[in-house]
Amino acid sequence: MLVTMKELLEEASRSGKAVGGFNVGNMEMVAGAVQAAEMTNTPVILQIAEKRLKASPLNLMAPMMVQAAKDAKVNVAVHLDHGLTMEVIKQALDFGFSSVMFDGSEYSLEENIRRTKEVKKVSDLYGASLEAELGAVGGNEGNGDRDVSYTNPDDAELFFKAVGMDALAVAIGNAHGHYISAPELRFDVLEEIHRRIRVPLVLHGGSGISFEEFRKTIDHGIRKINIATASFDAVTEADRKYLEKNPDGDYFGLSSSGIRGVYENVRKHIHVFNNEKPLNEL
Repeated sequence: MLVTMKELLEEASRSGKAVGGFNVGNMEMVAGAVQAAEMTNTPVILQIAEKRLKASPLNLMAPMMVQAAKDAKVNVAVHLDHGLTMEVIKQALDFGFSSVMFDGSEYSLEENIRRTKEVKKVSDLYGASLEAELGAVGGNEGNGDRDVSYTNPDDAELFFKAVGMDALAVAIGNAHGHYISAPELRFDVLEEIHRRIRVPLVLHGGSGISFEEFRKTIDHGIRKINIATASFDAVTEADRKYLEKNPDGDYFGLSSSGIRGVYENVRKHIHVFNNEKPLNEL
């Protein structure tokens, strides 16, 4: 069933869990993520970043994502990740996305507030949830390669009071893409932000963070965790193994392998975010 991100994050807050925001880029990724959600009876968020639309056009991806959510046996939100332009944000909402993110982290605090408030006016008209970002999450998912700029708790408090977003992505040492070395997360920064503003917090750059640290971030207020790179890697690796074992394999076998790869990756992360299994059982 298609629902808003806000509904899922409110339930996660009540139960002390986090919702997985799983980025997708084709039919196999959508199918694998939804199958994992249904198998575990756990709500998820299907999402796609504006930067990835050159490879996965919104006019093709959006109807598939929205319909998959509507047909799912569990609650699913459909989300625009790292929206950068009002044009694409409106397009996603017109296609039926139940939430959008505006990434204004490249701007000054004042300009980020101004632009995010404009997006909130639009998302409110559609009854959609809004995620915003403060501080610069490292890596290259949104505004190009950049270093981490930690979220200032004072700024976070001001930002939330001015905008009233439904979720806030914070920078605490996390980064998009593959980590060159293990990230050193600033749990002190996260704890202070969580103490000062009662809004669900979002962790971007989840691929590569240890399961123990995932759970620690959840204990400190993270209610949405984004997984993109790990799922794209899962598709690639599953397809590689399929072709190694089946050099004369066909499209349908390759498609099934990709679905299975994403399914396993999403299922694994769902169990961690739900605190349902000991780490050594995964």
